[in-house]
Amino acid sequence: MEKVSYQNHEIRRWDVGPSTFLASPEKGAQLLNWHINMSDGSVRDVVHWPEENQESKLSSVQGGIPVLFPFAGKCYLEGKDDFWRLPTGEHKPMPTHGFANNSNFEIRSIDQAGFEVEMVQTEEMKSFYPFDYTFTVIYHFLELTLQISLILENEGRVPIPWSAGLHPYFQVPWRKDLSLSDHKLSIEAKKVFQYLEGGMMTPKVSIPTTQTLEDPNLINSIYYELKQASAEVSLLNGEENLRISEVGGAEVGSRLTFVSWTKEDSPYFCIEPWMSPPNAPENKTVRMVAPAARDEFTIEIELA
Repeated sequence: MEKVSYQNHEIRRWDVGPSTFLASPEKGAQLLNWHINMSDGSVRDVVHWPEENQESKLSSVQGGIPVLFPFAGKCYLEGKDDFWRLPTGEHKPMPTHGFANNSNFEIRSIDQAGFEVEMVQTEEMKSFYPFDYTFTVIYHFLELTLQISLILENEGRVPIPWSAGLHPYFQVPWRKDLSLSDHKLSIEAKKVFQYLEGGMMTPKVSIPTTQTLEDPNLINSIYYELKQASAEVSLLNGEENLRISEVGGAEVGSRLTFVSWTKEDSPYFCIEPWMSPPNAPENKTVRMVAPAARDEFTIEIELA
């Protein structure tokens, strides 16, 4: 593991077998890039990071794997964007995808296998999320696998709601000679919604388990109540498979949600694992962490 410099940021590098991981532990606890060093000397990006990026803030870049905490997605409350209702009934502001991606973290431990960091809390965070807690993020790097754990520990005397997630920007197409139509997404879900402005979700009907990635219906699709706690992206023949799954815990997959999203002509496709659908406080899909308890959301991304 070594340090490298990027846009005046200190980035750390891990080389594990054929995989190279670049991450920013102290700024947003974010993985920036994961690429595979192929046997022919070429490089395949698994997680996209724009080479020509000129943004001074890592959180402004559409790439990497941003951490979404305490709520994934946008909150809407009584017609107002970026507000949510506390269990007490009080209204508070809440940035889209929360505030972890713009936060500082302190390193608890770091070695050749990964790192663990703790969020540094500020008064501004208290104005969004007025609870006593510890939020930690743990990365574990393997040769062809990445594990990310989001952990919330309740240090106070009242239950804490949360519905966190991750926003991976996967490099798709896999290669320059391919297009989105050469890749397919497979998710088995009991419910599929179309996400609309204003926090609304419209149920979809007759959605196939497998769709090719150029399908415009995949933009802002929400997959909920999964039959299996995983999603897979592969070539049409099933080769070069990438799997995103929830691991660990007593209720694996019971509340896992996937959101699919991209922009036209972008070099990435996002398959986002969330703890529940967007606007979780109003949709009553948050998870509650009791006083002195902890909750964990662990996602594994692997090449098969």
